[in-house]
Amino acid sequence: MPPSLRPYRRAASAFAALALAVGAVVTGTSPAQAAPPSCSSVTSAAAASYFDAAAPEQLRHTPGLVVSVVSGSRTVYTHGFGRADVAKNVPMDPDRSLVRIASITKLFTATAVMQQVEAGRLDLDADVNGYLRDFTIPRTYPRPITLRMLLSHTAGFEDRIVGTGARTAGDVVPLGRYLAENMPKRIRPPGVVSAYSNYGAALAGYLVTLVSGEPYDRYVERHILAPLGMTHSTAAEPVPAGLGEPAKSYRDNGETIPFAFDQLTPDGSISATASDLAKFAIAHLNSGAGILRPETAALMHTRSFAADPRLTGYSHGFITRTMNGHRVLMHDGSWEGFGSVLLLVPGCHLGLFASVNSTAGFESTAAVVEGFLDRFAPGSAPPAEGSRTPVAPQPGFYAPTRRNTTGIEKLLTLLGPMRLTVTDSGSVRFKGQVWTPRRDGSYAAGDDHLVAVRGADGTRYVATDGPAFERLGWSWALPFNLGLLAVFALVTLSALAVPTAGLRRRRATPGRAWRVSRGLAAGAAFLGLAFLVGLAAALFGDTSAFLYAVPTSFRLLLVAPVLVTGLTAGALGTAVAGWRGAGAPARVHQVVLLASLASLVWFCWQWNVLGWHF
Repeated sequence: MPPSLRPYRRAASAFAALALAVGAVVTGTSPAQAAPPSCSSVTSAAAASYFDAAAPEQLRHTPGLVVSVVSGSRTVYTHGFGRADVAKNVPMDPDRSLVRIASITKLFTATAVMQQVEAGRLDLDADVNGYLRDFTIPRTYPRPITLRMLLSHTAGFEDRIVGTGARTAGDVVPLGRYLAENMPKRIRPPGVVSAYSNYGAALAGYLVTLVSGEPYDRYVERHILAPLGMTHSTAAEPVPAGLGEPAKSYRDNGETIPFAFDQLTPDGSISATASDLAKFAIAHLNSGAGILRPETAALMHTRSFAADPRLTGYSHGFITRTMNGHRVLMHDGSWEGFGSVLLLVPGCHLGLFASVNSTAGFESTAAVVEGFLDRFAPGSAPPAEGSRTPVAPQPGFYAPTRRNTTGIEKLLTLLGPMRLTVTDSGSVRFKGQVWTPRRDGSYAAGDDHLVAVRGADGTRYVATDGPAFERLGWSWALPFNLGLLAVFALVTLSALAVPTAGLRRRRATPGRAWRVSRGLAAGAAFLGLAFLVGLAAALFGDTSAFLYAVPTSFRLLLVAPVLVTGLTAGALGTAVAGWRGAGAPARVHQVVLLASLASLVWFCWQWNVLGWHF
């Protein structure tokens, strides 16, 4: 996904850039030298020493950074660095500065679900349609969608971004109505591979509201925030007065990002302080103290899905990773310029929350987290055991399973496929890394692992400790589509140089038909070329408005493919009528031009820009 599309990306994806970078933590030691996982003492002084050294580098990329560290049942360190509001020179304060934690909200939603499971009102393995009242999830596949699938992002929904935000409170649609009217298509059988879904998380939160009778923000306040003493946090939008000072967030160029309302509130609406997030971390590090029974917390922290036993995956809302040999429960989130991560190391009774308030600081935050783990949870993963020969993935182009197929966002798939190749030595080249075979039959690149997975329907995937990827057909590959468009552009430009020679004037009617055909085809070609230029400008320009709705300018741009299709059809019909009135060179060129126009129409149809697919 190009950087220009980041302003409206909804994250903690499977996985967002921050989670990917954090998940790729490597220790630099070989398996033969692997150090066993260990825990270092985390004191206020030790944490302060680490962050005082690490924060200045981070602040080169972001106006503000706020962190909190917990050990056991205590908050041992909180601190704010830089500015929460640059224009007003307001410092970042861990006790007063509320940051938008985005998809870390999903951990609160998952906790709420587990509370209702504990109360007997929800069942993790029941068909969610049994709880819905005003709409139902289509039975696209025989296997129903369950809450466990929603919490592990394995329901099989396509992804949607357009229209998931709102500029004002008046534009926010009630959650149930929004879910009913904006249901994404089910594009793969449930329970096969993970494909991060904001809709799925919001649906899980909606089920909590149905069985509890409380709106989501009120439920979270009464049953999670209040019991934990999180008095400077809220799931309401905008932030109610008196809770603290909401921090500002900034684009890469320093421009302030305006507040955006979340239509899918259970997926990312919470604003909180670093000190309050420490209380939430403490609760989960201590068997759910204050919000869950110990047995329920233990269930929540148990792995609920992995595409393969050799991979990490999800634990009822938490992303589960292995870092420095430690089992880590985490979630990240980015929204409206804030990038945050909450990370728990249960084996060390250690927790960390960190948040930056600028899009420019997202990726550098990973280095801060990596250094923190190396300092306080050092070690490395043990060597793989066994003598299993890896099953090599099928070479080709792969795209993230988190993608759209029915709307204009399908275009993002065109921009993002990655090529996978298998070398003569048996290694796999993918995502800019070399994955080497392991004794357990997987492939490894640093601490991340890769396994080939095949669905029951024959679909081929590669699953990693982070996201999963689906193999695409040749028509989805970027090189093929770029080649197709390049040929179209060359043929279109050639129309300037090829005259309408070869017409036999003796037959006026065929001659006129041929001239009409030439004019229609040339007009369609140049309109198509102008459309492609406009499409590229829209995709690589400022796309932030798409968060709220498809801009009018883009809707008007989509008139062009419809006109091109009509003009092409007209050019084909008149070419047939005037065929005998044209000479051989003109006929050949017209056939080539019509063929290239047909390929453009196919491209527009393939990528959902022929018509208005919103």
